[in-house]
Amino acid sequence: MTAKIINGKEIAKNIRQSLKEKISLLKTPPALAVILAGSDPASEIYVKNKEKACHEVGITARTHKFPATVSEKELLDLINDLNRTPDINGILVQLPLPAHINSEKILQAVSPAKDVDGFHPLNTGLLQQKSPDTFIPCTPKGIIRLLHSLSLDLTGLNAVVIGRSQIVGLPVSNLLLQENCTVTVTHSKTQNLSALCRSADILIAALGKPEFITKEYIKPSAIIIDVGINRTPNSLKGDVRLKDALDTAAYVTPVPGGVGPMTIAMLLENTFEAFLKQNRP
Repeated sequence: MTAKIINGKEIAKNIRQSLKEKISLLKTPPALAVILAGSDPASEIYVKNKEKACHEVGITARTHKFPATVSEKELLDLINDLNRTPDINGILVQLPLPAHINSEKILQAVSPAKDVDGFHPLNTGLLQQKSPDTFIPCTPKGIIRLLHSLSLDLTGLNAVVIGRSQIVGLPVSNLLLQENCTVTVTHSKTQNLSALCRSADILIAALGKPEFITKEYIKPSAIIIDVGINRTPNSLKGDVRLKDALDTAAYVTPVPGGVGPMTIAMLLENTFEAFLKQNRP
């Protein structure tokens, strides 16, 4: 068996094109404020990619860059200003923040109406309640869109999620439950992880260990969504050994070109949705 590649890059391209067409009809473009603190090389690359994607679809991106010595008060003051600025529709705080900054406090300062990352406790709670008024975190939202692209009935499928973070693991588990999957959330303390993974019709790998998931973890004909982005000396690697997944699974997302482009596409979509909500007649 050779698994089919789920081409997240192509799916994201189609989403961006659709957004570009919709935004071109607006009198004023949506605007996203990005906050970058410190000089983490990966964060700087991510922000540049997001700025480029915004420009491509017609969203105005305004980046506020601070040195690693920035104070918590400076960031909070900026966020409060952005919350009150009518022509800023979305606010994104690029993580990680410098070690002396309380990330949770910073994220909670963002207005829920402009929280296009979906990290504010109010949006987290609304997601639990299946409310259409919430912002769904970008990576989990992108994962579900990748699954929808397969045009399969997910009802009753066993889904195993490796990772319990607030950014990916927990929200994607909630979304899978809303798709009527039977969901198991695993983590570093889980026993018999390989056996649980082998029971998965859908396996979401978000543990941050390069090529940790090998053939022994994969059920034949499973759908494998690889969330990992691990920088190795030679290249980017996912959490899944791609060759093993291709030999065993039915579908698999590559790294790069799978979940990553979808995450950015969902950020653009959330920013567009924020604009529409804030400009309701």
